[in-house]
Amino acid sequence: MPAQPAEIEKTVISFSGKTKRYLKFIELPLSQRKFCQRCQQLLLPDDWEKHHEHRVVGDISITQLRRPSQLLYPLENKKTNAQYLFADRSCQFLVDLLPTLGFTRVLCVGTPRLHELIRLKASDDKKSNIKSLLLDIDFRYSQFYMEDSFCHYNMFNHHFFDGKAALEVCRTFLQEDKGEGVIMVTDPPFGGLVEPLAVTFKKLIAMWKEGQSEGSSHKELPIFWIFPYFFESRIRQFFPSFCMLDYQRFHRTFICVDEAMKYGCMLEVDYDNHALYKHGKTGRKQSPVRIFTNIPPNKIILPSEEGYRFCPLCQRYISLENQHCEHCNSCTSKDGRKWNHCFFCKKCVKPSWIHCSICGHCALPDHSCGGPKDGCFICGELDHKRSTCPKITTSKKVNRAVRKQKQRKSNKMKMGITKGQSMNHTSVTRKKNRRERAHQYLCS
Repeated sequence: MPAQPAEIEKTVISFSGKTKRYLKFIELPLSQRKFCQRCQQLLLPDDWEKHHEHRVVGDISITQLRRPSQLLYPLENKKTNAQYLFADRSCQFLVDLLPTLGFTRVLCVGTPRLHELIRLKASDDKKSNIKSLLLDIDFRYSQFYMEDSFCHYNMFNHHFFDGKAALEVCRTFLQEDKGEGVIMVTDPPFGGLVEPLAVTFKKLIAMWKEGQSEGSSHKELPIFWIFPYFFESRIRQFFPSFCMLDYQRFHRTFICVDEAMKYGCMLEVDYDNHALYKHGKTGRKQSPVRIFTNIPPNKIILPSEEGYRFCPLCQRYISLENQHCEHCNSCTSKDGRKWNHCFFCKKCVKPSWIHCSICGHCALPDHSCGGPKDGCFICGELDHKRSTCPKITTSKKVNRAVRKQKQRKSNKMKMGITKGQSMNHTSVTRKKNRRERAHQYLCS
């Protein structure tokens, strides 16, 4: 298995020395450029002895150094031991789209693949003047980038791990050319809460606004926020100017660590080949990934070769299956299917839903009408929520007691003596005392 985060922390070089180390590494001949898969570290000749028992990959080319996401294993994933990154074709869609919108700088927050492709295009195409700065929680990327192109960053609390130096790098990048021509593209973990992310993004927006003139205070930092479509109401709660694009072919790749370790290379499976997230009507679940943005949707042209068309009434590009509803006066579909208008609910709903006369709204045919609708999930009462339930204290006590009982059993198992080992003096004494007390009781 790949090294755990704490184990990797001990081997990764500090931020201050990474630039010199990287420059030394690229000056080495190809045969001496090595990468330790266990420690996830680029190795200089002085490091070889320490890693001679590890799995080491040699002949690391400049092309590989430009694509670190294909060298690095995911740090961890408790449930599936896997990680999802943008597929190259999804990144390519953004790389082609952003220059057409007039952007020359991209702040990549948690989007390492996009950062890679932008830099690759800039190095291969002399006409390309687009630049990018990566802010990411994965500290290992510091091995592959200079200080002005990567900052070790936590997007959930707006923390720069390398202090004021990294903060100033980000500030300079956002405020260059008085803040013109920059866009933020972010791909947070789908399990993350919207509220702390929104707070962080507003701090980045405030940092960008510091470089604006007084007459430009009404402007907004352009943002692409990639997130599931069912978070639309939460995102718009914090950013009312945002809208959701109908681009439904935003793919990610599935990084399987077990297979990677087995074959000694990264194995990436597109959502098209993933049983759970397979894209299209044949999959069990269609991709929920969408782009939320404050850029006017009529300016964002979606590819016609993929079936997108412009709706003159909504003034935006929509998918082929998304039909304009004359009653809602909008193209209402959000999941790639044609939605149906319910005249009782006065809105469009998913095609699999039907109107329930008992509940008074549309739901799945096999839904339960007897359950609490807006009430408490603990006791079922409708006059309060779970957080204020009077029984929550009792519930917590029960859960705490169960956890303590399990902990005691676990401790007993750990302290147990294996078969064939002699008992210690304390254990023998306790058993002897119990036998004597039992004998006295039987004889009395």
